[in-house]
Amino acid sequence: MNEIQNRQHVVKRNRPERTMEGDAFSFFAITALRLAGHLTAAGDRLAKPSGQTSARWQVLAAARHGDLSVAQIARALGITRQGVQRLADVLEGEGLIAYAGNPQHQRAKLVLLTAKGAERLGAIERAQAGWANEVGAAFTPAELEAACAVMVRAMEILESDEGHHG
Repeated sequence: MNEIQNRQHVVKRNRPERTMEGDAFSFFAITALRLAGHLTAAGDRLAKPSGQTSARWQVLAAARHGDLSVAQIARALGITRQGVQRLADVLEGEGLIAYAGNPQHQRAKLVLLTAKGAERLGAIERAQAGWANEVGAAFTPAELEAACAVMVRAMEILESDEGHHG
């Protein structure tokens, strides 16, 4: 047996066995990660004319609620509090958000959208609406609802797992 065949044999022998469902979920996960990359890139393109990125756009959209702290925005977006804090500080420096006192927690300020921030967010959301309409036209509502239901169930399972093992 030559060296390449020997290596392939060792790799195959050391690979854990997965069920059909495990293989299908692994393919789903890889596909979801690839899709997330494409969505982030599309979001960056949509936000760029307003001088923003996908990440900043998400914080601006969360700031619209006006009753969320940095930590609450981080939990909602599934990213670190420190990451949201850095983005929020940049957005505050640009006059797009402001911090306000939080009656629930003295040290955790609320993140508020300013008028300038609302203007930028509106421009991004108008661009996103046209893009979403165009991409969405390639699917039926039922296809998208089914795909969304699978993703929501996967997130619930993974969030439950994090609670048990995290």
